[in-house]
Amino acid sequence: MPGNTFGKLFRVTTAGVSHGPGYVVIVDGCPPGLALAEEDLLPDLRRRRPGQSKIVTQRKEEDMPEIWSGVFEGKTDGTSIAILFCNTDQRSHDYSDIKDKYRPGHADFTFDAKYGFRDYRGGGRSSARETVCRVAAGAIAKKLLAQQGIRILGWVKQVGDVVANVPDPTCVTLEQVEATPVRCPDATTAERMIALIDTVRKEQDSIGGVSELVAVGVPAGLGEPVFDKLKADLAKALLSLPAVMAFEYGAGFGVATARGSANNDVFVAKAGASIGTETNRHGGMLGGISSGEPIVCRVAVKPTSSLSQPQRTVTREGEPTEIATRGRHDPCLLPRFVPMGEAMMALVLIDHWLRWRAQCRI
Repeated sequence: MPGNTFGKLFRVTTAGVSHGPGYVVIVDGCPPGLALAEEDLLPDLRRRRPGQSKIVTQRKEEDMPEIWSGVFEGKTDGTSIAILFCNTDQRSHDYSDIKDKYRPGHADFTFDAKYGFRDYRGGGRSSARETVCRVAAGAIAKKLLAQQGIRILGWVKQVGDVVANVPDPTCVTLEQVEATPVRCPDATTAERMIALIDTVRKEQDSIGGVSELVAVGVPAGLGEPVFDKLKADLAKALLSLPAVMAFEYGAGFGVATARGSANNDVFVAKAGASIGTETNRHGGMLGGISSGEPIVCRVAVKPTSSLSQPQRTVTREGEPTEIATRGRHDPCLLPRFVPMGEAMMALVLIDHWLRWRAQCRI
């Protein structure tokens, strides 16, 4: 079965290609009565859209959503929500000279291997432009989660070898993140990141980095104990985003050199007769179930594969050749990745919150 749908109770289905007429996303499972309009989707869509600054792709897409169904008199009605996005700034001719060449780092070869042919215009179905659908659905999920006191925020933690100093992820604010075009809450480090991205852009190259995501206010008890662990679904959600190469939560790969006596988080009584932990090396999840502590995770995003400098490759017939990708591409994907990561985290949490609510003790 084609993997175009994500989630169980809160289900998101997307369709469309980068250089086609547009995209559509269908959201099933949104409870009725949520106040919803196109304006509610715009803040995150504007954070994702191209052309925001000189350090991102200059494709000009307004990404204006049209809600076609699922909302009546300003509120969700419990039926499928359909949202349409029209493409307005395609330049398919930029890709005509590479239709028979495999771009290094892209899915060109694997699409041919799977389907026998491919849409070479901007990557077709594998284009990161598909994430416009996820961000719209994620905005709905974030609004539902906010009603439960759950807040999600992401930022750029690292670009190349430039790493931000963020001592407490739970204290980062949206205002701090949005204060610079690179979306790093550490203002001093942000300037160094911008300078590095600008350098690689001028060299017709690209660079990767790390995004950190945190969810606060998540109640204990979300997630399933075996295959649908909360950490497993978060990993799947974030790894399903284009260019994501690695996922970790809590102490992450740092546990490889730790001892259990130093790694375990001690349980303590907290205010309001609740139970929590002194530290949060477990990243807010134990046994695949949320512990009530903030959920903290990080993803590594690779450098943009599309480069205007020549690279060696082969044709579909296996003949050696060179390729230089025309078109408009991000020298660093991280600034626009942040709302995408937040959206996927929100989709996982609202799905598991609905599942948790459906099986609460009676």
